[in-house]
Amino acid sequence: MKYNELSVNRNDDRKRVGRGISGGQGKTAGRGTKGQKSRTGHHKLPAGFMGGQRAIMQAIPKMKGFKSIHAKAQVVYTDALNAVKGKVDNFVLAEADLIADPFAKVKVISRGEITSKIELETQFASKTAIEAIKKAGGSFKKVAVPARKKQEKDDK
Repeated sequence: MKYNELSVNRNDDRKRVGRGISGGQGKTAGRGTKGQKSRTGHHKLPAGFMGGQRAIMQAIPKMKGFKSIHAKAQVVYTDALNAVKGKVDNFVLAEADLIADPFAKVKVISRGEITSKIELETQFASKTAIEAIKKAGGSFKKVAVPARKKQEKDDK
């Protein structure tokens, strides 16, 4: 062990404020004079509080409208479903390039005629789309979004 490698923590006592002028932190005890923060007790103020003046969050202009935190469903139209046959789910739609991601929500919306008989298994479908699929001899079943498989970590 060397003298310059010693790690010594100072063992100072806490500062005793308000114990007279000679203590260095007497009278106002480092709190300044008057005001909410100079008084005893809780003086927690909300973020953006500006002394009773209008808070900064109220002063800045806001964007109009509403932005959802949820991902939007990918839309597939019924006339595009003529390209697929049999059991149709998210993966079949992704293989046919009708949706970009098979692990996202899918909604089928009615547009045009559907001629092929399909068993549709997606997350959402409009009432008119379900009617059109049933009219063509198919069926609709609401299923959950397929979960991604978790990758196994290689411990090396």
